[in-house]
Amino acid sequence: MKSSLTNILRAPAAPVHLSSIDPEGHPGFEGDKESAEHELSKMVVELAELQERLFANGYVGDQRRLLLVVQGMDTSGKGGVMSHVVGALDPSGIHLKSFKKPTKEELSHDFLWRITNAVPAAGEIGIFDRSHYEDVLVVRVHNIAPADEIERRYGAINEWEAAQAAAGTTIVKCMLHISADEQKQRLQDRLGDPTKQWKFKPGDLDERALWTDYQEAYEIALSRCNTDVAPWFVIPSNKKWYRNWAITQLLLEHLRALDLQWPAPDYDVAAQQQRLADEVAPA
Repeated sequence: MKSSLTNILRAPAAPVHLSSIDPEGHPGFEGDKESAEHELSKMVVELAELQERLFANGYVGDQRRLLLVVQGMDTSGKGGVMSHVVGALDPSGIHLKSFKKPTKEELSHDFLWRITNAVPAAGEIGIFDRSHYEDVLVVRVHNIAPADEIERRYGAINEWEAAQAAAGTTIVKCMLHISADEQKQRLQDRLGDPTKQWKFKPGDLDERALWTDYQEAYEIALSRCNTDVAPWFVIPSNKKWYRNWAITQLLLEHLRALDLQWPAPDYDVAAQQQRLADEVAPA
């Protein structure tokens, strides 16, 4: 996929420095908001067809599936991705999982246990709204687990993702990259809009105070878990329209790379057509 967005947005080689990536940018797209939204309306048509082809192949036994992992700071646009990108997909062929604070049962297992249980079935497009990376992000920033355990998890994540890829899962990991100033504006917008105040929690400001720690945690995760079978993509997300266009384009490129064809029937089509033509109408 030469000169594709897949190449353009892939996280740089370690060590990753998010400060070197402009959250206001729109790499790979030369137009403006209006042209991006116009193009997006056409892109989702192809995306829907490729999703149906993936689903059809899974129906006949093909083990391939796609997993979109969406991570980002508060207000980075995870909900917007769910609405504008995931919302364009056929709900019968997607598996959406939003990971919250682990339950008591989940905490009784290894951190990847609940993640494995949420992997999409063959033929599906799975979406993780937050993911296993919370266990090396939030957990690291808040010192919830010992340092040696967090260190172990980077390797465990790489092994788990490699196993999923070997089993037929195409993994698309997107880090929604916004600036601290943009986050502040979005939080102010939420507080000033009665229809969005429910999204705000006072704890959001406590987390914002740890911005530098979170950036460092993200840089480590992006550096340690940016493998060829499960690369990270850093999506400049200050411009919501670019974020939506970019993730849709990434999904298209990865689905196109699967070269999905409509599955051939395992029966004689002509014979079944003749049976139907010869059918005696019910009395």
